Amino acid sequence: MWGNKGSHHHWDTVISGKTKISGDVHFCGGLHIDGYVKGNIIADDESNGVVRISDRGHVEGEIRAPNVIVNGRVQGNVYSTKHLELAKKASVQGDVYYTVMEMVMGAEINGQLKHTTELKDAKKVASKAPVAEPKPKTAVDPKPVGDNG
Repeated sequence: MWGNKGSHHHWDTVISGKTKISGDVHFCGGLHIDGYVKGNIIADDESNGVVRISDRGHVEGEIRAPNVIVNGRVQGNVYSTKHLELAKKASVQGDVYYTVMEMVMGAEINGQLKHTTELKDAKKVASKAPVAEPKPKTAVDPKPVGDNG
């Protein structure tokens, strides 16, 4: 599996466990996440990007990359156009679009699995789906007392 310690990936960008990011992250190459990201993770078009969420990592937003390795928490849809690996501690709360997937015992998905038979189909789905906007928390204004309107 790609997430094994013998992995030969080069991580161009590392988001450490002491880092919290609010906003979308666009990358090419390798992105390793030990921290928290509230926003979408998007690999540059035509890249062979790899994003890895470690067992300490948490993403609240969509992930769109050719190669995705999850061993942490993802709250959002995952779009993988080449290879998706869900490791032992992976938890995905959202739909998963994949071409090739590895899933080990212990990984969980709370959403739909949507297999795309060809790479171009996966890219088409990923490019047509609107990128989710993080929902802002809004306060509810209570109705004034005595207002019957």
